[in-house]
Amino acid sequence: MRNGPSPASAIPAPASWPLWLALIVAAVCLGLWMHSQGLGYYLSMLSRMMIYGLAACSLNLILGYGGLVSFGHAAYMGLGAYTVGILITEGVPNGWLGFALAMAISALMALVIGAISLRTKGVYFIMITLAFAQMLFYLVNSIKAYGGDEGLNIKLRSEFGLGIVLKNDLHFFLLVLVCLVISLVFMQVLMRSRMGRVVLAQRDDDIRTEALGYPVYRYQLALFVIAGAFGGLAGALMVNQQNYVNPNLMHWTQSGVLMIMVILGGVGTLAGGLWGALLLLTLEDLIAELTPHFPFYVGWVLLAVVLLAPKGLSGLPDLWRNRRTPAAKQETQP
Repeated sequence: MRNGPSPASAIPAPASWPLWLALIVAAVCLGLWMHSQGLGYYLSMLSRMMIYGLAACSLNLILGYGGLVSFGHAAYMGLGAYTVGILITEGVPNGWLGFALAMAISALMALVIGAISLRTKGVYFIMITLAFAQMLFYLVNSIKAYGGDEGLNIKLRSEFGLGIVLKNDLHFFLLVLVCLVISLVFMQVLMRSRMGRVVLAQRDDDIRTEALGYPVYRYQLALFVIAGAFGGLAGALMVNQQNYVNPNLMHWTQSGVLMIMVILGGVGTLAGGLWGALLLLTLEDLIAELTPHFPFYVGWVLLAVVLLAPKGLSGLPDLWRNRRTPAAKQETQP
């Protein structure tokens, strides 16, 4: 009889390391090829997809692994973006400092919001996270010194030295890729650690996990803070790409977009948010060229994924194998 959370073998396993390494090498080669062909627009678009993928993966930490439905996650992305944007505006373009502060401030705000909202459950938790996000949204709107509702234009980009020039699309693409890979590796290690096992256990049965002696609230709060920090990192990257940030990045609808990405890619999977971001932003770009009503058609795609592939894009291989297995067994029967 088990006395604690599920063992590491019960934690959703990532794709094999060789496959992930091949995907990283393929992404680098694709970026180099686009740069050599002068396809700066598509290289920038790919960087944007990965940034949103990072933000969606950070939401997936609390939504998929933690079982906490937050409608205010975009607030951390906005805080990270404004932190870097304000520092650059005030003449401090140091990227190491800016990115670190973006993650620290987002994590600190996540600590405050989580400490309050995690004392509630269900729809109350959803509404409190939404309320905090909207409070931050209107607060930023009211700060006229940094653009107010018109947003903040950034003339420079963060500076890291080491020969890294973020105005170069290839350099920026590689920076985003490195941040994404490091973040995903950290998330995977985290979810396969003791903390990850407890998080998964409380997601399935928080009362039993608490009865076994694990401080569920503390683990949830720690996960909330970590997710907020990665959301701030995504925001720091976003402001460097766009050279502009406005309060809409913190609006609750932006949190809804991140949630759609997670659902499309696969809730509770390591890279589900990334695949969802790639699919959603690709559809948005392709359909927007044909009609201004692209959200209508994206809604049909989301509906199809929910009905036909409940585990999202990440679950398609398992779905395919499960459909083939019964057919194979039928063929082998006498």
